[in-house]
Amino acid sequence: MGTDLFCEIVAGERQAHLVRSDEVAVAFLDTRPVFKGHVLVVPRLHVETLADLGDVGPFFSRVQAVARAVEEGLEAGGTFVAVNNRISQSVPHLHVHVVPRHRKDGLRGFFWPRTRYDSAEEAAAYAARIAAALPGDG
Repeated sequence: MGTDLFCEIVAGERQAHLVRSDEVAVAFLDTRPVFKGHVLVVPRLHVETLADLGDVGPFFSRVQAVARAVEEGLEAGGTFVAVNNRISQSVPHLHVHVVPRHRKDGLRGFFWPRTRYDSAEEAAAYAARIAAALPGDG
């Protein structure tokens, strides 16, 4: 097991406002929320990034359940669900942000600036580079 802040919460060595805890994941309130009710969902197993997780299904079923619970429990209009891998990852332990959203909640500047591809050919080249890096079907 790692020794980061989230590992300490998972191990019960550090206090957190738990939302859910089971054999796969631990969900707790972010201490610096974007909006009240902002939950972090972390795998019980210490991994740094999404690519390190292995089978993502069980973990993301917990994320999905938390997103539903945030909407229902807080009467939120929706949620913003996000993962940072290394860049902007304040704790080197995979964590998914589930942030309650309401229309006109004032969330501005949270999203990165957008850009455009110079041409359809450039977009196709980016898509091809990413596709080539994916594992094959068999």
